[in-house]
Amino acid sequence: MSGNSCLPQHHTQSGSISPVPHLACPKTKTCSYRGAVGLGNKYVRLNVGGNLFYTTLQVLTRQNSMLKEMFSGKKEVFTDKDGWILIDRSGKHFGSVLCYLRDGTVTLPTGRQAVLELQAEAKYYLVEGLVELCQNTLQGNKEHPLCVIPVVTSSKEEERLIQSSTKPVVKLVYNRSNNKYSYTSNSDDNMLKNIELFDRLSLSFNGRVLFIKDVIGDEICCWSFYGQGRKLAEVCCTSIVYATEKKQTKVEFPEARILEETLNTLLYETMPLPDNSLLEATRRSYSNCGSHSEEEEGPGPGGAELRERVRRIHVKRYSTYDDRTLGH
Repeated sequence: MSGNSCLPQHHTQSGSISPVPHLACPKTKTCSYRGAVGLGNKYVRLNVGGNLFYTTLQVLTRQNSMLKEMFSGKKEVFTDKDGWILIDRSGKHFGSVLCYLRDGTVTLPTGRQAVLELQAEAKYYLVEGLVELCQNTLQGNKEHPLCVIPVVTSSKEEERLIQSSTKPVVKLVYNRSNNKYSYTSNSDDNMLKNIELFDRLSLSFNGRVLFIKDVIGDEICCWSFYGQGRKLAEVCCTSIVYATEKKQTKVEFPEARILEETLNTLLYETMPLPDNSLLEATRRSYSNCGSHSEEEEGPGPGGAELRERVRRIHVKRYSTYDDRTLGH
């Protein structure tokens, strides 16, 4: 559409439409498209929320909609100084609206949120057919979650889930309120890293491993790994730091150890159990399961003594064939 298409027009005796001599348009002008239906394939330039579109009057007036009212003289339209028709609306899905007006159908965008956005635009422009198409799609193709993470609220529920699962189980206990001391400076960040790793693993191994969240356990942050209904290993991510003035709780993020134990649980995906040689190849030797080690630092510089004892992250590994309880 040329820049003077919004200017006043007059009819000749033969019935044809001829524009009056070119006049300068103001920056924003209101004009009417009365009588424009008969112009057939005349192109229109549209500026929809900053997105520019070319289309014809024939497309815009093909179906009953707000656009037909705008370009058949029933509504006034605004143009900028370059002759672009201004529509104060997001242009993200306007192309799909034009395709539906042109062809009577359109390929809907992927994702429920995108279809909802397109449906909102169709309602605004009063394109009833497109509104119905979006509605049918939303009702018929409900999205399913990528994975479902049960959150246990009792020890009985936890035991039932683990015993009934035909897949290996990875459980994360996180309960920040269990701490009776203050946390070290990096503990909150490490707690979040453990939770984020749990979410990533649950997406990566969805369908192969059952992931469980426990928010009522006795630990602050602890991973447990199960196979064939038995506990295989446990990675406790908390330690107590004994300083000269106060005790503090420290939350660690042993990512490599957690990833290793998660991969080890995959050995228990199928029956029968893996042979002893394969189990032995993946087993670490821990003489005192669940114990802690302490390190002492000597006097610091300047004669000031700083003695710190740290209980390191401990890993508990249970024999596959032991009848261990499912609790912590």
